[in-house]
Amino acid sequence: MDFAVLMAGGSGQRLWPLSRQSRPKQMLNLLNGRSLLRACFERLNRVFDPRHILVLTNAEYAEQIRETLPEVPETNIIAEPCVRDTVGAIGLAASVLTKADAEAVMTVVTADHILEPAEPFLDALKTASRFVQEHPDAIVTFAIEPTFAATQYGYIRLPTAASKEQRVFPVSAFREKPDEETAKRYLAEGGYFWNSGIFVWKAKTILNLLKAFLPESAVPLEEIGRGWGGPQQQSVLEEWFPHLPKISIDYAVLEKASEVYGIPLPCRWVDLGSFAALAEFLSSDPKQKGVLAGQQCLLDCRNTIVLTEAPEHLIAMIGLEDMIVVHSPDATLICPFHQAHRIKEMLGRLEQEGKRDYL
Repeated sequence: MDFAVLMAGGSGQRLWPLSRQSRPKQMLNLLNGRSLLRACFERLNRVFDPRHILVLTNAEYAEQIRETLPEVPETNIIAEPCVRDTVGAIGLAASVLTKADAEAVMTVVTADHILEPAEPFLDALKTASRFVQEHPDAIVTFAIEPTFAATQYGYIRLPTAASKEQRVFPVSAFREKPDEETAKRYLAEGGYFWNSGIFVWKAKTILNLLKAFLPESAVPLEEIGRGWGGPQQQSVLEEWFPHLPKISIDYAVLEKASEVYGIPLPCRWVDLGSFAALAEFLSSDPKQKGVLAGQQCLLDCRNTIVLTEAPEHLIAMIGLEDMIVVHSPDATLICPFHQAHRIKEMLGRLEQEGKRDYL
């Protein structure tokens, strides 16, 4: 049986002050009045029954997610007791699914991705599911044709298509986030794709690979699976989940596994993890919760993003270049583009100064 696992635990610190600890980026109503989480669910719901969709999130977000996704059974919204990166979330979901169905195929997606149009993506999901059913030891990732020399994404390398009919390719190499010169070389050489972070595999296969490559994860996941559905489910989860290594699934498994395949996605993909990415999808529509101020609000400004949650609030800027200005009811961020990576550092300073109400 096919299942979807929707990862919705990130806080989105790089989108502060729009996103906060109590209101992560996937809950912001930025897409024509819809949240990123809602848009992701509606995309998946075209292929998966809501009863076959699991949502993995942090405990503090669970109630917000239940309100946003009332179609998903409450028992399918799983709150992680602590943060353990993607190995923890994926291992937990795989343990739950193998108990429900020993041959479960799981699709893993994250709530902060935009895929347009959705049809090629949904078609690729079906292709991946069929491939995994025929090749049960395989793990499939999805590849995005790069449109610029991005340094914020990991890359995978795929061979040239042997025929137009071929849709699934063996991954020949994984590459970490490159520097700008290397990213430009990838773009010039061709054959390199952005790693989307979307996966399809059998739940039992990923558990076996975790056991092989990350043996310290085996006992916690086995104990969680053994206790799932029983009267001690929550206490077992709280006891064993913190013992899982805090590491990404890419480092732990994908870069080491032998049967990794890629499917190119012929659609627009954006990981909404930065203000530059977010600005691509916002307009000056006053009906939206988030508003991107257009050039009519600026005087002699270039390459500048202006965001506000208040449609009636005017931000006037004169003579600025390469700037980010973000206004929220209780905090305003002003930052040059090249300093945006320091937002997390600034949030650490706020915490040290006891200004947690702004986090």
